[in-house]
This record gives sequence, C-alpha cells and structure tokens, in this order.
Amino acid sequence: MGESSPVREARWAAVARQGAVSIGAEVTITLAETMSSFASPLLAVLCASLATVTVSSPVHTERRAEHTSHLATKKAGALTEVPPLLGTLFVVHTAEFAPLDAENPSVADFERLLEDRVTGACAHLDPRLFDLLRALGRRNPGARFELVSGYRSPKLNEMLRKKGHHVASHSQHSLGHAVDFRLVLAETPEGGIGPPVTREPVDPIVLETEIRQLGWAGGTGVYLGATDRFVHADVGPRRRWVGL
Repeated sequence: MGESSPVREARWAAVARQGAVSIGAEVTITLAETMSSFASPLLAVLCASLATVTVSSPVHTERRAEHTSHLATKKAGALTEVPPLLGTLFVVHTAEFAPLDAENPSVADFERLLEDRVTGACAHLDPRLFDLLRALGRRNPGARFELVSGYRSPKLNEMLRKKGHHVASHSQHSLGHAVDFRLVLAETPEGGIGPPVTREPVDPIVLETEIRQLGWAGGTGVYLGATDRFVHADVGPRRRWVGL
C-alpha cells in the first residue's frame, strides 16, 4: 500500500530540510532517487520526469564584511599622532623649506637641503648636526632655521678661499661635519613666523651660548659681519672663533 498522507508530508519536509542546509550559492538535490521508494507509481513517474530540482539559499557575506571592517578599525587605531612641529628649515640660497619635527625631514631630505649650492653634490652629514637643530627646536618651538651652508665640495671651498672668505683649506664642511645657520624666533606662541625680512635672527653670540648649554662638544664659530651673521657648528674638536 502507498504511504499515508502524514508520512508523505514528513518525507517531503525531510527533503526540504536537506536543501536548506546549504552555505553555497546553490545546492542541487536529485529527487528521483529519493522518491523511487514511494509506493505510489504515479509519484515515482512524476519525480523521474522532473529530473532535478534546484534549491537556492542566499550567500551570507555579513561575517566577512564585519571582519574587514574590524581590520580597518584596527589599522585606523594604529595610526600615530603627527609629531609636534619644532620649527622650519629654510635654505637661504634656494628658498627651499621643510618642516622640522621629531621625524621629519628624513636624513636623505636633510642632506639634500644642505647639498653643495654650486655643484649640487650631496654627502652624508653627521647625524649629530641634525640632532642639534632638533634640540634647539625643542627649546624654541616654531623657530625658523635659516640654513646658510651644509656640505661644501672641495671645488666650492677653494672658490671661497680665493675670494677671500675665511674658510679652512680642509673644512669640516667638506667632510659633512658642519652646518652654518641662523635662528629666527617665532612671533607667536603657536609658532607662526613671517617672511625672513620681518624679524631679525637671534644674535649669533646668544645662539652660540645656547648651543653650548645643550652640551655641544664640537667646534663653534660666530660670524658677525654686516651681511653674514650666523653660527657655525661642527663635530670636530672643541674650539671657538669669531669671524667678521
């Protein structure tokens, strides 16, 4: 005898449940084999003629999207704060400038700013020079460092000597061991400064004193000329001189 109606309904429910257990886009369930055991010949013929039935279920992407969002939140949370501005580096011969903070400019950019102004050659600069500028920036937030000279090629050094400038034949500049600069203090507590002509640089003697207070053990030169007022600092032996 054929199955009763309740039994037939239960079997169909079992088939439906099997089709619902799906995590893919589609699950194909063949019903002919399942229904072949049915006692009703009519149902068996009907199922065989239907071939296959496709049961679809939605693709769940919410968990993956949530994970991606979580990673983005982690990445955003890992971002560090921008370090506070210590000052501005300003190259007097090219009018280039760069912000000075605990991370910027990079060593490569710092060396490029202080490249030889005649030949354009770069050289490795002693990192203690960079440390000195940063230390001065911490004491004078927002100040402008007017860079007069950094690396000096032997060609430029000899040219300056022939023009009567007081430069050593074996200058610390040619070794990448010296920097000449002026310091212009900020006009406001926020660190704002105007164009180079709006404020006078710190007196070179005062600036040299501050450099020594920071524990600078190298050489210092103070230049007090009418047009050349700056401080020289190098990593050579401790010594001091005054130039005009």
